[in-house]
Amino acid sequence: QVQLVESGGGLVQAGGSLRLSCAASGHILSINGMGWYRQAPGKQREWVATITRGGATNYADSVKGRFTISRVNSKNTVYLQMNSLKPEDTAAYYCNAEIGPFDYWGQGTQVTVSS
Repeated sequence: QVQLVESGGGLVQAGGSLRLSCAASGHILSINGMGWYRQAPGKQREWVATITRGGATNYADSVKGRFTISRVNSKNTVYLQMNSLKPEDTAAYYCNAEIGPFDYWGQGTQVTVSS
């Protein structure tokens, strides 16, 4: 059984910063890609950023230059540093981990950006 637990969400003013963390636990031999997604009320879940085990990163255009994804393989943990936050970044943020042939998801952490 694998669990992903996110933390670090909260309420922040526009222009502020937050750092999300996601720790994977359980029977894990190796995690391939890890990523962050978000879902705003009434909208579909959208991809935010991904990072390979080797550290290669990709970002959605909407967050490029403002968000930074990183990971510590020895801790099975992925982070999302979010700077220059905007009200449109308000959403539930979910982490994702590719372990073997399966995708695992966290329960989500809420990020609310006030204007």
